[in-house]
Amino acid sequence: MASRVAASSAFGPRFCIPISRSLSPLPSSFARAHASNPLQALRPKTMEKEPQSTEVERLEGEVGPHAHHSLVHFRLFEQLKQRNLVRIAVLYLVGCWLILEPVHVVFQMAGVPEWANRLVLIVMTVGFPAVLIFSWVYEFTPEGLKPAVEVPPGQSIRKLTGRRLDWAIIAALAVALAYFVVDKLWISKHLAAPPIAMPAAEKGVQSASALLSPVASSTAPPHSIAVLPFVDLSEKKDQEYFSDGLSEELIDLLARVPDLRVPARTSSFYFKGRSDDISAIARQLHVANVLEGSVRKAGNTIRITVQLIRADSGFHVWSNSYDRDLRDIFKIQDEIAESVIAALKVKLALGPVGHRTDNSAAYNEYLLGRQFDSRGTSDAMQAATQAYRKAVELDPGFSAAYAGLAIAEYRLADDIGDPLGFERAKVSAEKAVELAPEQADGYAARGFVRYQFSWDWDGARADLEKALTINPSDGTTILRYSGLLWAVGRHAESIVAGKKAIELDPLSNVAWQRLGIVLTDAGQLTAAHDALARALEINPESAFSLLALGKLELLEGKGADALATFRRSSHPTVRLFGTAAAEHTLGNTKESQQALAELIETRGQDPYQAAEVYAWQGDRDNAFKWLERAFRQRDGGLSGVKGDPMLASLRSDPRFVSLLRKMNLPD
Repeated sequence: MASRVAASSAFGPRFCIPISRSLSPLPSSFARAHASNPLQALRPKTMEKEPQSTEVERLEGEVGPHAHHSLVHFRLFEQLKQRNLVRIAVLYLVGCWLILEPVHVVFQMAGVPEWANRLVLIVMTVGFPAVLIFSWVYEFTPEGLKPAVEVPPGQSIRKLTGRRLDWAIIAALAVALAYFVVDKLWISKHLAAPPIAMPAAEKGVQSASALLSPVASSTAPPHSIAVLPFVDLSEKKDQEYFSDGLSEELIDLLARVPDLRVPARTSSFYFKGRSDDISAIARQLHVANVLEGSVRKAGNTIRITVQLIRADSGFHVWSNSYDRDLRDIFKIQDEIAESVIAALKVKLALGPVGHRTDNSAAYNEYLLGRQFDSRGTSDAMQAATQAYRKAVELDPGFSAAYAGLAIAEYRLADDIGDPLGFERAKVSAEKAVELAPEQADGYAARGFVRYQFSWDWDGARADLEKALTINPSDGTTILRYSGLLWAVGRHAESIVAGKKAIELDPLSNVAWQRLGIVLTDAGQLTAAHDALARALEINPESAFSLLALGKLELLEGKGADALATFRRSSHPTVRLFGTAAAEHTLGNTKESQQALAELIETRGQDPYQAAEVYAWQGDRDNAFKWLERAFRQRDGGLSGVKGDPMLASLRSDPRFVSLLRKMNLPD
């Protein structure tokens, strides 16, 4: 049985016969002659003379003809190993990573356009097969590189080269690991962070990488809530400002809880008057819970109904109704906030709130001012200013109303070209800080006025950082901080802050617009297009988003596209400025000059835009004439003068350097 099994194993089923019976004893000479190859004894004599000319044929004779393909693969693998191609491939990939990571960091900090990163990656990708082909064809020898076919096997040092490559790979991996550790523990927290650092208390704004990366998960964090605008159920439907104000106050209250994510007012109010269901709203705002309610106000009595809803199931987590005197409005707000926090099982940590007054009439005017302020038109800014002034007349100690008044006065002054209005805004902001130095509103307002009007960049930075230390989740303040960084030429850092503002207020047209402008000035035109497209998707009629997009198209040489974009705007300054600049790009000098003349005649209060057109046309003298007028008028457009690409032709002129110095901007 042992012989039968052995024969079957060696030769297959055809030879499964007892060897002892089928074969006669072999002569000793024959056995010796064929001892090296037992199969040779069984071959026909005609085959005995066929030479085994290759190693493949010899091995085929031993293991059978079906092993041919396996041998080819085996031989190929052996060649790859002998020629060290696998080692070289690994070393090349690790080396590319070691180059790409630092280059990406440096490019980002220097504001290098995105296409430069892509170019480096393309070069390395093309180089990979080139390096492998070169390594296959050539071999290292003591005399240098030689074609592999010319190196005799006895003189090859492939094994020595392989050992050296092994050590090189180990060294490269060690360097890569060290860089990874240093990047996580130091670089991302120091080099990638803005030189003007966000305050330490501002959770989530420690490094650029955290802000530039997309949301890691599609699942909304459980401790997240969107406060939708409350519905006005008053009999005359004339209390919308009050119901909206209550919603905003609750947003501000809940946003102060460190462990709770609350989208800002603009994003929540985006859904006002729309029929989107709760789950759709929650997906767009990336929240797990939604708070909605209604307000019925009659005289000094108010009824508020509130309900907290789980977005994934639509179930009510908590609901309540409040029937109170209007003088208890702040107590109601606190009760609602505390109930929501308890229902969501997060730590109660309501910080100091600045929007408080004992005068209900002053609070009513304050809410009216906020309502008008949010509309952004010239008439609305005038109405907001009047409402805030009434609020501080009724309660001279109402700091939040002074902060709102400062912003409204600045915007109105900039819109109509009133230098005295800027001074009034400055005084109001100072008063807000004086009345409530522990509140964020006054610092945020004063910081904004300081860099837009006084060009006190250091003072503005100190104020905005103080405001963010007190209230780190205020998206509006972070957006102003981004504007400050942009104004002083720190584009990469401004982008970081802008991304954070969008994270807190994802449906803010202004936040996306600001990001698009900064990306344009930084030369990142593709990303700028994406940001401005999102801004116009949120608000297709935004004049300043259309202005920013039109400028971007001018920089790309797309005169016809820019002209069409500018003409979409109903704002006279945007339309006339854009027509003058775009017609010049298209070579239509007459049409360009006509539009510029009309801009100067009808919108003389916007000297900065006239200066931009003259610079774009190459008329330096007139450009500086209008820039000087913008300087005297404190035109808000001057805050972006340092990096404005429309003024690129002026930067080599000593007059431009002189202007920057007068504005306390670095050259």
